[in-house]
Amino acid sequence: MTVVFAAAFGLAVPNLIAQIAIFLIVFKILEKKAFGPILAMLEQRKQRIAEGEANLEKITTDLAAAEKNAQSIVDKANADAARLVKEADDSAKALKEAKAQEAIHEANQIMAKAREAAQLEKEQLRSQLKLEFGRMVSDATARVTGKVLNADDQTRINQEAVAQVSA
Repeated sequence: MTVVFAAAFGLAVPNLIAQIAIFLIVFKILEKKAFGPILAMLEQRKQRIAEGEANLEKITTDLAAAEKNAQSIVDKANADAARLVKEADDSAKALKEAKAQEAIHEANQIMAKAREAAQLEKEQLRSQLKLEFGRMVSDATARVTGKVLNADDQTRINQEAVAQVSA
């Protein structure tokens, strides 16, 4: 019945068997020479892609940790910078206050020295004035009396005049 069935459709059984055998031989050759290497290459690519994805996940995790670490470092640096700025500001304020106190002290010293110098100059002027006044008195006495005064007379008159001016 298979022969009749095959003859009814125009099939030649020996040709069919030969074609199936050729197909199987070609399939085995292709499987060994073409499909095998291609499938092995595809499997290697699949493994490399899986490794790449695993590496990508690891890199993503490492990157997140690095960003967190970097943010922590930046936060710490900002805190340190703020602390340093505050310390510098405090130091500047303290230095400013110290310099102000030093300037006030120096100004007071300068004023005290100026007062002392003025006092000394005043005393010198007063001394010169007394001497000049005494000389003028002895000149006036010499003119009034018409007598030339000697050194002892001039000294005595100067001392009396100075004593009266000082009193």
